Formats: sequence, C-alpha cells, structure tokens
Amino acid sequence: QVKLVESGGGLVHPGGSLRLSCAASGFTLAYYDVGWFRQAPGKEREGLSCISSSGSITYSADSVKGRFTISRDDAANTVYLQMNSLKPEDTAIYYCATDCEVVGGILKVVGSWGQGIQVTVSS
Repeated sequence: QVKLVESGGGLVHPGGSLRLSCAASGFTLAYYDVGWFRQAPGKEREGLSCISSSGSITYSADSVKGRFTISRDDAANTVYLQMNSLKPEDTAIYYCATDCEVVGGILKVVGSWGQGIQVTVSS
C-alpha cells in the first residue's frame, strides 16, 4: 500500500521546537519532490516548503523562512520539517505531499498527500 505518514506533532510552548517526519511506505520517496503544507482552522491550506529529489530547497514561504527547515534522508525514506521559534499562529494541521511545484509563486501539489498531523503552539 502506497502512503505517506506524518509524525512528530503535538503541543509545544511558544518559542519551542518540533521536528515533523514524513515517512513513505510502499514506494521510494527519493524519486520525488516533497513538500510540507499546513491548514489552520478557518484558513486555506498554505504551502510551506518543497525539497527536490536532489535535495535542493525549491520553495520556502515567507511566513516560516528562517524558522522552518525542510530536509530529507533518502536512506530512511523520510522527509523532515524542523520547526523552531514556534508561534501560536503556527497552530495548524501539517501535511506532507509528493510532487510539489511552484506555480505562479504558489506551492502546488500534483501527487499524494499524507493524512496530516496536529501541531498546537500554546502556553
């Protein structure tokens, strides 16, 4: 079965850090560009970052630039999102997806989505 599974979410205090993982099963993630997205309650889904199959970061949203870093470990079949200096406005469900691309300055997805994981930033 082909799927993406996010992990590493949870509750964190403002200023804290979390590292999200996106693990692939049933296929080789190394062949794909992979992106991270999030959706906060009442808001549209927001593209955060995209990493190419070669490891180049092809997109980073202004809202997280300098705080969030995408990386990949192809041996582990996993892509990560390191999130530092978290703010309450980072509270959202976070998703990873394959085949991300930048269209008109916006990060889009043409591949598969994970089921999402909750991140809550609160004191």
